[in-house]
Amino acid sequence: MQNRIDNKFLALKKINGKALVAFVTSGDPNQKISKKILNVLRNQKIDLIEIGFPFSDPMADGPTIQKSSQRAIKAGANIDSTFELVKNFRKNEEDIPIVLMGYFNPIFQYGLKDFFLKCSKVGIDGLIIVDLPPEEDHYINNYTKKYNVHNIRLLTPTTHKERLNKILQQTSGFLYYVSVMGITGTKKPSIIEVKKSVNKIRKISKLPICVGFGIKNKNQIQSLNKFSDGCVVGSAIVSFIEDYDKGKYSENQMLKNISDFLANLKK
Repeated sequence: MQNRIDNKFLALKKINGKALVAFVTSGDPNQKISKKILNVLRNQKIDLIEIGFPFSDPMADGPTIQKSSQRAIKAGANIDSTFELVKNFRKNEEDIPIVLMGYFNPIFQYGLKDFFLKCSKVGIDGLIIVDLPPEEDHYINNYTKKYNVHNIRLLTPTTHKERLNKILQQTSGFLYYVSVMGITGTKKPSIIEVKKSVNKIRKISKLPICVGFGIKNKNQIQSLNKFSDGCVVGSAIVSFIEDYDKGKYSENQMLKNISDFLANLKK
C-alpha cells in the first residue's frame, strides 16, 4: 500500500533533493489561525508537515514548543480538533505527507483502534510517539500495519548500535535523528558530530534520515543536507506564533514572517 512519506522520499531521491520538514502545534494559537498556518506551509511547498497534538506535559520539548501546547490547550485543542485540522487541510492538499507527533497517554486514552482508524480516514501518514520505547511497540504494531501509518522513531547521539538494531525492527518511513542532547530548540547541533552519527546509522539502515532539534537557519540546513536526507524545523517557526501571541505584530504579519522564513530556507 502506498504511503505519501515513501512517495515523497522516492521523488526527492530522483532529483537529488532534500526534505524540508516543518513542525507546528495543532491549534496554536487557536484552530482558526492554525488552519491558516498550515496553508502557509502548503503554499511554500514544504515537503513534509509534522503536527504536534498538544499535551499537558511535553517532556521532550523545549520552552517554545511547551508554550505552544499550553496556548493550544487553553484554546480548546485536543486530538479530535487535530484530526479536524488535518481533515480540513486534506480538502485542498492530497500530496504533502503529514506526521503526527505526540505522547502515548492521550493516544491510549483515545483508544488505539479508534485513533489509528481516524488517522487513516483523515490522511495522516506517520506517527512519532516520543515516549513509547521499542519494547512497547506491540501496543501499536498491528494498527500501524493495518492502517498504513508509519511508526517513525527518534534516534539520539547516545543511541548505541545494539539499541539501534532493536529500534529499527519496527521503524518505517524515515528516521528522525535528534542532533543535540536535551530538549527541542535549546542548542545548536555540531555538524561534525551529527555527520559521524548519521554515517554510522546509514551502515545499518536504508531508511531516509532527517535531522532535527536546534535547526534555525539556511546555513545549518545546507551543511546538514550534505549528508542527511532532510531537516526538521520546529521551534524557529513556533517562535513567530509566540511573538504574535505576545502582541509583537499582527496575525497577517505573523503569517508573512513564517512564509518568508520558510521561503528563505527553501532556497
